[in-house]
Amino acid sequence: MRDNQIKKVGQIGVPVKNLDRAITFYYEVLGLPLLFNTDTMAFFDCDGVRLLLSLPEKEEFAHSSSVIYFQVENIQETYTNLKEKEVSFIDDPHLIAKMGQTETWMTFFEDTEGNTHAFMSEILI
Repeated sequence: MRDNQIKKVGQIGVPVKNLDRAITFYYEVLGLPLLFNTDTMAFFDCDGVRLLLSLPEKEEFAHSSSVIYFQVENIQETYTNLKEKEVSFIDDPHLIAKMGQTETWMTFFEDTEGNTHAFMSEILI
């Protein structure tokens, strides 16, 4: 067995085009706690994982991010609440997989910078 030295994800970086607009979205719409920000980056806390929003240092670094899957307790309620705040959803909440007594549900959305992310819920049935 390999000795895995990686213990957890410490930070996820998300490139943005307009930092102020992105801060408003992640703080006011998604409700993530803002740790601090500078004129080129902002740090949020997502239950112990740091989320870094940053302007690209060079134009060749300006691209979409990886998909971040935000786990939520009630996906239907989250979807309804954020739809009212005009979050741009790509699809409705839908069943992804059923494993034993657990169903995994997801819905995908875009942030204000064009990055695609998802909300997910694992529901015991």
